[in-house]
Amino acid sequence: MTGLYGVIGDPVAHSLSPLIHNKWMRDHDIDATYKAMQVPEGELEAALETLTRQGARGLNITLPHKQTALALADEVGDLARRIGAANTLIRTGSGGWLAENTDAPGFIHTINTAGIDVADKTVFLLGAGGSARALAIVLTDLGANLTICNRTISRAEEIAGNLPVRPEVCTLDIGLERLAAAELVVNTISLGHSGQALQLPPGTGRTFYDISYGKAAAPTLAHAAEQDWKTMDGLGMLVAQAAFAFEHWFGMVPDMAEAEARCRGVVEATT
Repeated sequence: MTGLYGVIGDPVAHSLSPLIHNKWMRDHDIDATYKAMQVPEGELEAALETLTRQGARGLNITLPHKQTALALADEVGDLARRIGAANTLIRTGSGGWLAENTDAPGFIHTINTAGIDVADKTVFLLGAGGSARALAIVLTDLGANLTICNRTISRAEEIAGNLPVRPEVCTLDIGLERLAAAELVVNTISLGHSGQALQLPPGTGRTFYDISYGKAAAPTLAHAAEQDWKTMDGLGMLVAQAAFAFEHWFGMVPDMAEAEARCRGVVEATT
């Protein structure tokens, strides 16, 4: 019987995950299919019940369901519990769902690949959503001197209060004014397709990493490059978190470099 896998979110039609996973499944002769499934906020529990009856074996979870997925899972991995959000669900032997988080190892893979060592470095994290939760834990665990900046400071305070080493917290406006002190800036705030860009100071020799990609990231990354920042987008993280989800489901890590190149070609053709 062909295995059923997929990504659940809202919106989700733009997702590159089916392109990534279906190719990996073909490469490894896995009898399975991977679909994008749009599920509105508040309807995840019903969707999981339906997918369980249909025999689904693994799911990726994206906005706005990551925290709900964690709460609904029958078992929770240590990292997902620490982060407070799940982006991967794995069918267990007892028929339930195990919640894991591969955003964190996906981010680690990208900074390691780029040769970025954050230990004792001044790092500004912009935003305080679900992805920021995962990245804040990674950056703290790796010894960064972290500042979390967010429009709603209470959300940044909530993340800071759950970290083993409490970082500095400030509003987004204040954080943007202080970016000249940063050696690495990680942006989790999506400006969508508005064409707006975050305003950055000159950044010679430093790195601006936007976890968005394509049209959502293009204006800010272009501005950062004009200000002499080294720039990274989120395609590498997208592929890496997918690869580690694939490993949870099938016990193997697929070819990330080829998948990233293929996705970049698709994104560049539509940007």
